[in-house]
Amino acid sequence: MLDLTDKHIILASKSPRRQQLFKDLGVNFSIKIKEIDESFPSELRAEEITNYIAKKKAEAFDSELKNNEILVTSDTIVWHNGMALEKPKNRAHAIEMMQSYSNTSHDVITSVCLTSNKKSEVFHDVTEVHFKALTQEEIEYYVDNFNPYDKAGAYGIQEWIGFIGVTKIVGSYFNVMGFPIHKFYEELSKF
Repeated sequence: MLDLTDKHIILASKSPRRQQLFKDLGVNFSIKIKEIDESFPSELRAEEITNYIAKKKAEAFDSELKNNEILVTSDTIVWHNGMALEKPKNRAHAIEMMQSYSNTSHDVITSVCLTSNKKSEVFHDVTEVHFKALTQEEIEYYVDNFNPYDKAGAYGIQEWIGFIGVTKIVGSYFNVMGFPIHKFYEELSKF
């Protein structure tokens, strides 16, 4: 069990899934949000992108952290066909993303940056997700009845499309939800 009695954890995330994972882990935390530009240099690939953005989110809090505070920032993308898929812009974009997953696999990559006023460390996790051949009807049902717009790659594995569409994962289920909680626990215990 982590001993965080002398530490205060700050989660810099609006994600209800990340917040719930922290609660379920038993970590006391507060939430602080700063809007940042999540653009990245075009030459970055895969975890280079998420590492860069997780660090960029932490930099927005430069010189604000107290001695006992640990800031947690993160970023998740779907890496598919050599491209980073982030949150969909609209219904057509969400449908297009879901169509591209049909009968293929992709990687979900999440990077986490732990920052104190003394140091900063970044780590990442990769999970391979396999989808069955999805019908147009299944894709449209999911996009129209669930909220894919706040999720990297336009889907939540813990939702209906994950129930009926995901045939196999290689790696952490929770990483696909948007936070590699097992690696976070391990890295926080060493931080």
